[in-house]
Amino acid sequence: MKKLDKPSSCWWANLTIIQIKKQKENEMMRQAIYVLLTFLLMVVFTIDFSVIAQTKSLNNSNKDSLQVSDPVIKVTLLGTGTPQPIMERFGASILVQAGSETFLFDAGRGCLQRLRQLKVSYDKINALFLTHLHSDHIVGLPDLWLTGWLISKRATPLKVFGPTGTDNMIEHLQKAFVYDIKIRIEDDKAPEDGSKLLATEIQQGVVYEKNGVKVIAFLVDHYPVVPAFGYRIEYDGHSVVLSGDTRYSENLINFAKGTDLLIHEVAIAPDTLSKSDSKYNILAHHTAPEQSGKIFNKVKPKLAAYSHIVKIYVRDEQEILKRTKINYSGPLILGEDLMSFSIDDTVSASARKNNNACTRGRKSAGIEDSY
Repeated sequence: MKKLDKPSSCWWANLTIIQIKKQKENEMMRQAIYVLLTFLLMVVFTIDFSVIAQTKSLNNSNKDSLQVSDPVIKVTLLGTGTPQPIMERFGASILVQAGSETFLFDAGRGCLQRLRQLKVSYDKINALFLTHLHSDHIVGLPDLWLTGWLISKRATPLKVFGPTGTDNMIEHLQKAFVYDIKIRIEDDKAPEDGSKLLATEIQQGVVYEKNGVKVIAFLVDHYPVVPAFGYRIEYDGHSVVLSGDTRYSENLINFAKGTDLLIHEVAIAPDTLSKSDSKYNILAHHTAPEQSGKIFNKVKPKLAAYSHIVKIYVRDEQEILKRTKINYSGPLILGEDLMSFSIDDTVSASARKNNNACTRGRKSAGIEDSY
């Protein structure tokens, strides 16, 4: 029988060489993968930092742009309603910000809540101006004053300007809340001076002038409420006029001429409304859309807007715009709560996107949104 050959030692040597080569190849592959991953990570981080830098640069650019384009005067409708307690239209109140001054005109129901929505603190309000003393224009004052003082820790008195009777009202308000004021100072450590209201009863003319901002009061016709005022606010060559509650008023027209923005009240009722109707006097104390159109035509503002919207047996607010256009074809907006206006060389209006009524009103008036 033939003997089997013994395995050659060269075979084992060749196997060892092959194993060594594979190990080297694997090591080279691992190194290549490591280098590739390192390179990719460096690229990703470089892109991230570049994006962050660009974003910061863009944000800074936007901030600079916003600072440059800040309006000369900003007006915000806090409440556009009437005595009716409805959620979509709070009580009459308008915020005006001009230069370093921040004013509130009337303090109807819910004005403090609206200010809170805008992140405007009570301690930033320089003065409150009242158009007249109907309850729907002042009923929010105790809340504005006392809650605002407590929350903001206001340390200075609030100046309140208004018609005859303002001083008496303020005096009795402070008496009515004397217990609360005392306990807030002693227990909550609220600044005592912040609890004070300084009333000034006004006449027609300049009632406030500071830091380049001028507030002019003028008489309007809200008979039998006498006196009742509208206001013109001027700053840096621009102005806004607030009608307050009024019927058709030639005096208002005279004081409003040349203004950038005219915010006017309005009341609408069916043509069939009888003088024997208990609500007829409401209409008689206010301005109908057709009359407002005549006022706008004489004043010729860059933009006219409605606030304090009185509806008597009428549900469709678009009817207000339709009837105004009988006598006026210029830019017109039906105001809504928290609608704001920016005044400089032009006048623009903006409102919250979810406010469908606002959008419908501006489209009907041919005014673009500017969110």
